[in-house]
Amino acid sequence: MKSAGNPTLCRTKWRKVAYGGMQPGYDDNYTDDSFLEEMVMNANVVKRDFLRVMVDSVSISQYLCIVALVVSTWTHTLNLAIDEITLLKFDIGLLLVGFLVLLLTTSPFSLNLLLKYVLNISFFTSGLYVLAPICHTLTRSISSDSIWALAVFLLLVHLFLHDYSGSTIRPPGALNNPKLTSNISLNASIVASVLVASRLPSWLHVFAIMLFSLQVFLFAPLVTFCIKKYSCRLHLIFSFALMVMTLGVTYQLHRMLFILLLALVVFISLVCPYWLIRIQEYKFEINGPWDEAKLCFDITE
Repeated sequence: MKSAGNPTLCRTKWRKVAYGGMQPGYDDNYTDDSFLEEMVMNANVVKRDFLRVMVDSVSISQYLCIVALVVSTWTHTLNLAIDEITLLKFDIGLLLVGFLVLLLTTSPFSLNLLLKYVLNISFFTSGLYVLAPICHTLTRSISSDSIWALAVFLLLVHLFLHDYSGSTIRPPGALNNPKLTSNISLNASIVASVLVASRLPSWLHVFAIMLFSLQVFLFAPLVTFCIKKYSCRLHLIFSFALMVMTLGVTYQLHRMLFILLLALVVFISLVCPYWLIRIQEYKFEINGPWDEAKLCFDITE
């Protein structure tokens, strides 16, 4: 028989529930001894291979060389070392090569895709030809120093925000839309091209250099992405050849620019991968039942 002066309190068993409020007899922040049994350390930490990281960094060095080639072409055109007819011929050749690469690396090949590419390029070229006289006189009242400073700043923004894992213009069948930062990067490169083109002597010069610049900034990432998707070995061969050609062109243009570009390529391709592998040793991640729930599927609606 229980004594009335010593009542016995029966505590209900504590349950781990997400909702339901406080449980009688337990504080709101109470946890039992099994709380830390589900703790996992470094569950999502990926062990990276140095060679694999170097291969992944090639895309960054490759695009850096592409931008360096664009700047070299701008410089030679501004110095009138390249006339507008030669530049237009180069634009046509570059367009045909890129167009051929897209057709060879995109599978399955279809006539509708071919007609779509031809139609888009025709509209793009026609619109640029109409706007060339406007771009020629667009910055006439602005000093050249301001133009060069703004162009350099916009190119740095372009390189900083560029999507090195893909392309702003998505290949056929792509599910994801381009990111906001990649669109900002593309717009920065277009504005920089307009600023540089406005300093050329004739509107035909403007049309030729704008066509070249927009071909590179718009379609070069798409072409390189399709090459990488088609064959990693072909991607590495193309990237290495592009780097050698860019370093040769930059060496003829200016020795200091050559040293700077070479240092950047070595830093991106060798130092940064080694740096990333080294700092992985100090990464410490804790996961447990206190983490928020995450969806294991993509919401496409």
